[in-house]
Amino acid sequence: MATQTAEINPSPTEKKKLIRRTAPDRSQRIRLLVQIFFVLLNAWLGVQFYLWVRYFERGGVGLQVARPAGVEGWLPIAGLMNSKFFLRTGHVPAIHPAAMFLFMAFLLMSLLVKKSFCSWICPVGTVSERLAKLGRKIFRRNLRVHRWIDIPLRGLKYLILGFFAVMIGMMSAATIGEFMHTPYGLIADVKMLNFFRDMSQSAAIVIVALFLLSILIENFWCRYLCPYGALMGLASLLSPLKIRRNPDACIDCAKCARACPSNLPVDRLVTVRSVECAACMACVAACPAQDALQLSLAPNRVKPGLPAPSPLAWYRRAVGPLAITAILATIFFGFVLYARASGHWHTNLPNAVYQELVPHANEASHPGLE
Repeated sequence: MATQTAEINPSPTEKKKLIRRTAPDRSQRIRLLVQIFFVLLNAWLGVQFYLWVRYFERGGVGLQVARPAGVEGWLPIAGLMNSKFFLRTGHVPAIHPAAMFLFMAFLLMSLLVKKSFCSWICPVGTVSERLAKLGRKIFRRNLRVHRWIDIPLRGLKYLILGFFAVMIGMMSAATIGEFMHTPYGLIADVKMLNFFRDMSQSAAIVIVALFLLSILIENFWCRYLCPYGALMGLASLLSPLKIRRNPDACIDCAKCARACPSNLPVDRLVTVRSVECAACMACVAACPAQDALQLSLAPNRVKPGLPAPSPLAWYRRAVGPLAITAILATIFFGFVLYARASGHWHTNLPNAVYQELVPHANEASHPGLE
């Protein structure tokens, strides 16, 4: 799949005069604060979920905490299945409803603000970004995969996404409902936890390899293997926000292209339309020129008979990091609060059911493999 489609603007031969930005860029500092918040939130959910599981594994003895429904955000397949169930039946699923609401929230973020979920919210993306920075500290640079290898490798995540899309696409709403009520479906979150607690040697080797590759190659997992990111990237094609470059103000220093974690040629594009753009604004932060680069809406259409808009018309429709934070927070907390208020956030199963299933989670096999 092509990773970029945008207008190419040839660089001029003569050097342009730099008009430096008047205000300091705060996008990366604000984005880091948002990332830290969601990492801490997920850590808190993880600890609470672990304590909840241990309570039932001990036979109902010890500290009892409520099951955190937010942990279902780590069940994207369940979120996709439940979304299809909801669209087909009009009913919110009873099992893992939070997975559906969080999946829809993250998808809406991509529809409005590019693939911002990956670069602002996803803890895996945050860890991957930190590992790449560690690699630059150790080796002073990250490896750049040559274009003829990079583009085919990026297609892997779309193949994985296609596999899941075809499998779920073949399931009827009734089949999805039945699957969710199987022991495997009921405690899919517990099985996810046990995967990491009882990790096999081969799985550990794969994860260590992914960590090492993420140190050497920036965003290795996100760039080549993450099907969730692939879906968010496809949804982001419909986003009205794009990274837009003003050729008149640009001094062709290429700092934006070097800063881009997706290796996009931002310095040669007028509008970045790539599915790989995650709205991280690293390119904007790196740009030294006033009014040269910004994440913004498209300029207003020119009415017949009126003069063409100024080259900076799009800049007046720019969206800054605080606005992005406000949009993401509104979507995230809006979906969560609505689900809670409507009574569709928690999976309401009796403790007796969990007491029977949780201690034997590893014995619950996938219905399709029985």
